[in-house]
Amino acid sequence: MSPIRRRCARMRSITLLRLTLLALSLALCGCSLLPTPPTSAQTPTARVATTASALPPPTTQATPLLTQPIDGFDTITPDQLPPQARQTLALIAQGGPFPYRQDGQVFQNRERQLPRHPSGYYHEYTVETPGSDDRGARRIITGAAGEIFYTNDHYVSFVQVLPQ
Repeated sequence: MSPIRRRCARMRSITLLRLTLLALSLALCGCSLLPTPPTSAQTPTARVATTASALPPPTTQATPLLTQPIDGFDTITPDQLPPQARQTLALIAQGGPFPYRQDGQVFQNRERQLPRHPSGYYHEYTVETPGSDDRGARRIITGAAGEIFYTNDHYVSFVQVLPQ
């Protein structure tokens, strides 16, 4: 196995461990990352980020879900996400299994819509799109400091997902 593949596998393992610890922490405190489904079937609209604040560098310990809004992003709660996005969040919290081999891979932030961080900071996960015969355009992006972003237009714009 090449050093790059080994490093990617290690980063994936660390991310999955962090998310598992986050889910366990939430369960122990009686909190839930996925509240009851919304009463309306509205899908949130996203706005392109205009500014971004700096976040602390990633740590090797499990990090809590980021609860502060990041400048330049609209915010939503998990119950405002489409049901498929809430399902993806649940898979992330339990560490998979994921439906697509690309899930959990490093998100490069090539569009530079999210705050800048070193490669390996962000990871992406597919949100199923009903009626699509491929991965579709919807994604959840997670950051090493606990950030969660949702895009419904394949990285053109993002909203930040905050706990309730």
